[in-house]
Amino acid sequence: QVQLVEAGGGLVQPGGSLRLSCAASGTIFSIMGWYRQAPGKQRELVATITSGGVTNYVDSVKGRFTISRDNAKNTVYLQMNNLKPEDTAVYVCNARAPLSVGWRVYWGQGTQVSVSE
Repeated sequence: QVQLVEAGGGLVQPGGSLRLSCAASGTIFSIMGWYRQAPGKQRELVATITSGGVTNYVDSVKGRFTISRDNAKNTVYLQMNNLKPEDTAVYVCNARAPLSVGWRVYWGQGTQVSVSE
C-alpha cells in the first residue's frame, strides 16, 4: 500500500526557513512534488522533481525554495527560505507513477506552513 508521510511544517516569522519532507512507501515514483492550498484559494503546484533530478518551480518560489529527493530513502524534501506571509498554506506531497496510459497519482495528508510575525 502506498503511503506519503509528510513532516516539517510549522509557524515561522517572515524571512525564516522551514524544511518539509515526504517519505514514500510502496514504490519509486517517477515524479514527486509539493502543492499548496491557502484558505479560499485553489491548490497550486509549488515544485516537482523527477527521479533523475529534473526540477520545476512555480515562479513565486524560484530562488527561495529548493526541492530535492533521496531515491534511496524514497523521500522528497522542500527547503523553504526567505518565507513570506503569502507562502502560508497547507503543503501537500504529491507522487506520480506511470501507467500504460496516464499516471497514478498519490497525495499526502498535508502539513500546515504559517508565516507570520
